[in-house]
Amino acid sequence: MEREEPNDQDVKKTSKIELFNVESAVQVKGDQNIEHAIISAHTVDHDSWKQVGLLLVTSFNCGYILTFSNLMLIPLGWSWGLICLVVVGFITAYANWLLAGFHIISGQRFIRYRDLMGFVFGKEMYYITWVLQFLTLLLGNMGFILLGGRALKEINSEISDPTLRLQYFIIITGVVFFIFAFMVPTISAMKNWIGISVVLTIAYIFLLLLILVKDGKSNKNRDYTIKGSQTDKLFHGFGAISVIVVCNTSGLLPEVQSTLRKPAIKNMRKALYLQYTVGLGIYYGVSIVGYWAYGSSVSEYLPKELSGPKWGKILLNSLVFFQTIVSQHMFLAPIHEALDTKFLKLDENMNSMSNLKRLFVLRALLLATNTFITAAFPFMGDFVNLLGSFTLFPLTFVFPSMIYIKIKGKTARSEQKVWHWANIVVFSLMAVITTVSAVRLIVNNAQKYSLFADT
Repeated sequence: MEREEPNDQDVKKTSKIELFNVESAVQVKGDQNIEHAIISAHTVDHDSWKQVGLLLVTSFNCGYILTFSNLMLIPLGWSWGLICLVVVGFITAYANWLLAGFHIISGQRFIRYRDLMGFVFGKEMYYITWVLQFLTLLLGNMGFILLGGRALKEINSEISDPTLRLQYFIIITGVVFFIFAFMVPTISAMKNWIGISVVLTIAYIFLLLLILVKDGKSNKNRDYTIKGSQTDKLFHGFGAISVIVVCNTSGLLPEVQSTLRKPAIKNMRKALYLQYTVGLGIYYGVSIVGYWAYGSSVSEYLPKELSGPKWGKILLNSLVFFQTIVSQHMFLAPIHEALDTKFLKLDENMNSMSNLKRLFVLRALLLATNTFITAAFPFMGDFVNLLGSFTLFPLTFVFPSMIYIKIKGKTARSEQKVWHWANIVVFSLMAVITTVSAVRLIVNNAQKYSLFADT
């Protein structure tokens, strides 16, 4: 198990060159009550930016994009939908670029978001960040389990009538995710799987677009009308904005950045450029083509709408399922890292018999719990809306600007301070509004569906 810690002099030199001029502002005196040393059961300072860039591209082009036509564009329509896609995508890219620059402060490297916030703002922000991050990652993983179950059920519906209940496929997905998490315990260990993920991603997106274009050309009755009362339109519109945030960011950038070799800031920004060009072009493109093909009747899971052929739908859902196995692992890796660092024997190799037993139990307990909750509450859209509103707005937009004000506040120009204070205020309000919208949607669906619903 590799734990290569950065040399102090190298880190200081890197920070002086690349850290958005943070060191010229202040030397931040961190909270001494929180441990910030680079102690981790997972690999640090190891991967290339190309590996991480491809990981980001394939992970964000996972099965979730099959829901985005419904969740992002139906509530907003063409005009507002395209405007929000561009604006939110640009601001999200900038926010992540900014956060990447705070990976090293005062010569100290931060491999976890909560450690960074705790160092700059104190113990309370450490725990707030911890809760927001872990809620994001747990909800996201439940959404992935649900997506895998949906893909398997669609396959079953093409070859058997009647089909099995969704819960059976959710359980199968949870078991497969557990096996992969046990075999590939860290982000760096995914290196040999990224190539497979790229091939699967290209294959299912190419096949999906072929069928979508065919269906779109033959569908002469597309309706793009935004339905519902004015109140519904307003709340659903804000919910759609939170979904756009979800499709662009994850709330775990420092954890992903920790795997990069030096210079970590420069390399992370290279990986982000790849994500927000190639990656964004793909998941936006699929969402737009799906909405174009079916209009406001597009399903929350695109393969449900596809006209066929039968083999095409089976192949597409199979590719989605297998690609999801790889992509979901990145989003749960920070929780695995926290549990492994806490419970594994760090003085032994991760593949030692003692650590393998602990690893098995940790992965089994986590994924069994997530699978059970997913089977009980199979509401895909609710996961995405709540994830983007309550947790990702603060993690993506508010906290990086707070760090900037804290570190650069005394030397930044007036317009820079105004910009970042505006980010803090506006996106805090957006977090409240979109959270209310997401909770409203959950309440409505709770009245419509029962526990363990076969949706």
